[in-house]
Amino acid sequence: MTATPAVLGIDLGTSSVKVVLSDPDGTIRSRASAAYSVERPHSTWAETDPAAWWLAIQDTVGQLRGDRRWAAPSAIGLSGQMHGVVLCSSSGEPVRPAVLWSDTRATKELDRYRALPDVVRSRLGNPLSPGMAGPELAWLHRHDPQSVAAAKWALQPKDWIRAKLTGRYAAEPSDASATLLYNVLTESWDDELVTFLHLRRDLLADILPFSGAPAGELLPAAAQELGLAAGIPVAAGAADTAAAALGADLTQPGTAQLTIGTGVQIVTPVRRPTAQTLQAEPVTHLYRAATPEGWYAMAASLTGGQTLDWVRRMLGVSWTDLYAAAARSPRLDDPIFLPHLVGERTPYLDPTLRGAWTGLAAAHNRDALLYAALEGVAFAAADAVDALPELPARGRTLRIAGGGTTTPAWRALLADALDASLDAVEAPDASARGAALLAAQTANLNPDGEAARTPVHRVAEPGTRHEALMERRSRYRATLHSLRTVQPQESST
Repeated sequence: MTATPAVLGIDLGTSSVKVVLSDPDGTIRSRASAAYSVERPHSTWAETDPAAWWLAIQDTVGQLRGDRRWAAPSAIGLSGQMHGVVLCSSSGEPVRPAVLWSDTRATKELDRYRALPDVVRSRLGNPLSPGMAGPELAWLHRHDPQSVAAAKWALQPKDWIRAKLTGRYAAEPSDASATLLYNVLTESWDDELVTFLHLRRDLLADILPFSGAPAGELLPAAAQELGLAAGIPVAAGAADTAAAALGADLTQPGTAQLTIGTGVQIVTPVRRPTAQTLQAEPVTHLYRAATPEGWYAMAASLTGGQTLDWVRRMLGVSWTDLYAAAARSPRLDDPIFLPHLVGERTPYLDPTLRGAWTGLAAAHNRDALLYAALEGVAFAAADAVDALPELPARGRTLRIAGGGTTTPAWRALLADALDASLDAVEAPDASARGAALLAAQTANLNPDGEAARTPVHRVAEPGTRHEALMERRSRYRATLHSLRTVQPQESST
């Protein structure tokens, strides 16, 4: 009997990398992860040294090689955090730390986008956000021209990893479409926009056909560092959200999935855009999927796991203690928590939004603060869900995934706050699984990239807290609005 081939899926997250060894249909044999830090030298900055990513990948692949289920992979697929910018030399060496998606320094650069004619704005297909690659690259041109001059390429994070693996410098549609430099109608870099922004067009690499397209072979030097065989094929790879949709079998219009990780994302597959369906000022995102022709709409909130982790650390509690607070009922005098520590995307598109506990009284204890924090994140998620026009306002069902949605009490609170039935998707490490499926596709081991069946089961329904939460959500929105009008504008440095 011939053993089933194995493939490797690498998911480059914001604060950790996850690597899986799987069968060609995405059935995971073993997994490993390693963390790295996000540096914030200024309040609005978020950066990571790309060398830390590569060291973490070496670590995780080494962990897998030591597992008894290890088999030499026949191909490598990639998934990665979206929107960032890695400026690197012609040899692939970073010339400065990578700017990440949660960075908001490029706020003033958005004024240049707002000066664009509506017809140009609309063909970007996306709301303006300072954490996207276009505004970030514009900021670097203005404030760090030495690094720009030293760079040969401006790559997305996972595209830099692919270049490290193969020596080939390229982009691909699922990440390129999320840069605010991409024309969603022609499915190419928007040269008119690049010229208007006074950006170096030669920094933008050619775009590969789709996420599962062959993108090169593993270089001998990279193979030696990873303990793999040189010459195995490497797929183009996908943005983490697109890879997760593929890994969780979320490919049919009419379905939607909520994922809580560092941030919150709600994704639903949609039809290919036309000039008639595009808007100059959308509040939800429109990106290419990991499939050859697919698209998806996404509502994205910055206030997920990173906000809850901050709360947990500030109040000195474990994740278990934090999520346990979700089981209590809301009380009329509970404080209101605004979770927007790093600004917000959907639906407010406001990088200056900031967080707060309001309505505090001497009678409040730590449990009240923890509950309010969970409730505030749930309300932010509800605001994002409501912004997706493709989803019904009532009677809706959402699939849920991600490490931030596994606790029953937290799921119940989300169902009440979202007024939605929740179906859990049993697709752990969905982005890494999607990357593995792309690897199998590029090696012709699974030409259509079809995943093994993904179990889905009901885990929460709206309950008795829903009406009380709707009243508190009204207070939340009123508080957000009142504080938003008095937020000081932060420096762009």
